[in-house]
Amino acid sequence: MALTPDDVVTKQFQHVRFKDGFDPDEVDDFLDEVVLEWRKALDENTELKAKLAAYESGEKAPAAPAAPAPVAAAPAVGGAPSNATAGIIELAQRLHDEHVAEGKSQRDQLIADAKAQAAKILADAEQKQREETARLERERNVLEGKITELHDFERSYRTQLRGYIEGQLRDLDEKGGPSVESAAAAH
Repeated sequence: MALTPDDVVTKQFQHVRFKDGFDPDEVDDFLDEVVLEWRKALDENTELKAKLAAYESGEKAPAAPAAPAPVAAAPAVGGAPSNATAGIIELAQRLHDEHVAEGKSQRDQLIADAKAQAAKILADAEQKQREETARLERERNVLEGKITELHDFERSYRTQLRGYIEGQLRDLDEKGGPSVESAAAAH
């Protein structure tokens, strides 16, 4: 397996039940792969440095294929296992820092999204409140108009009723003299 830095960054370990952390065998296997790939890179680096030294000294060296980008945090050429361990620790620290930075970025994005959503909800609620207030104001104006119409109708009706009753009383007074006496005698 050709190991790339992206493989190291994206490697996911399975959680083990009833224990904290990852499956130790899986982690050890992955670290073994990392060590093998780094050793290959170190050997290739040594070979390329030897070819470069030969070329610089004037010897003709056979054309070598383009060297891959050096692995970041790789231990020095011919490094001891402690250097490889230090490189792995440095790589792990860098991965940790990248994950923390990514987490902070995601946190900031989530906060920004939540604030935008809250602002939208608030704006929608304010718009709904304005529309409802306007509707209630229109209803109030209609009801006040009806109340005014009813007051006017009441006044007009009272005036007409008073005029009618007064007219009837006048008619009764004009015609009522003899008929009132005859009605009283009949009883």
